[in-house]
Amino acid sequence: MLVCATLFDMSKTKVQHDKAGSWVFREIPRDLMHKMKIAAAVQRKSVKQLLIDLSATHIEELEKKGILPKGR
Repeated sequence: MLVCATLFDMSKTKVQHDKAGSWVFREIPRDLMHKMKIAAAVQRKSVKQLLIDLSATHIEELEKKGILPKGR
């Protein structure tokens, strides 16, 4: 009976997607890195924030076009 209760409780557990993750990119072209640093500086953002903003905008466009399912 304890096993059934544990499995039942586990099925109600939500997977947390709100925690931040991390990525490591290798072999990024130097000229692209340089241009991204300039673009971020012009917009008074960090490169990280610029990449997050660009990625979010791109995902929204793909969702509007129906290429990706709408996010949460």
